Amino acid sequence: MHETIIAQKIIEKAKEQGSVRKIILEVGDLAHLPAEELKEALQKMVDWEIEVHTAKAEVKCRCGYTGEPNIIEHTHDMTIYECPKCRKIPAEIITGEDIIIKEVEVD
Repeated sequence: MHETIIAQKIIEKAKEQGSVRKIILEVGDLAHLPAEELKEALQKMVDWEIEVHTAKAEVKCRCGYTGEPNIIEHTHDMTIYECPKCRKIPAEIITGEDIIIKEVEVD
């Protein structure tokens, strides 16, 4: 159900632009919802063309590593990841946890 709530908020925001024909989203690798799950939820709710791009995550670890994390598992509302250098959970997510509406095409 979590994906339905997120999808509904995206739909509402997109509709503010007019009669929507197409939407382009950017979903971070560490977002609360995997990109494909979000796309599937949206496709069940609207007949728009939906394009989803993933955005690589960047983290900062206590060991000094800054870069892309090693994603072990990404499921509905859960992402397990680690530092590829020390194998611990990084201290900070720099980028890659957002869902962004990049473009809305309207009639």
